[in-house]
Amino acid sequence: MKFTIYKDKAGEFRFRIVATNGNVLAASEGYSAKASAIKAIERIKSDAAGSDVIDETTA
Repeated sequence: MKFTIYKDKAGEFRFRIVATNGNVLAASEGYSAKASAIKAIERIKSDAAGSDVIDETTA
C-alpha cells in the first residue's frame, strides 16, 4: 500500500491511498498546504495500526 500526493485542478494538495494492485482505496479532502496533507498521512499511518474493525452488518 502507498500514499500518493497530487495537486488538483483548484491547486489544492490531496492524497490517495493506493493498494498494491493499483486500486485507489481512499482519497482525501483538499489541503492548501502540502505540509498539511503530509501531516494527515502521518496521522492516518499512526492511528490506523491500532484501529478496531466494527461490523455493523450483524444484529
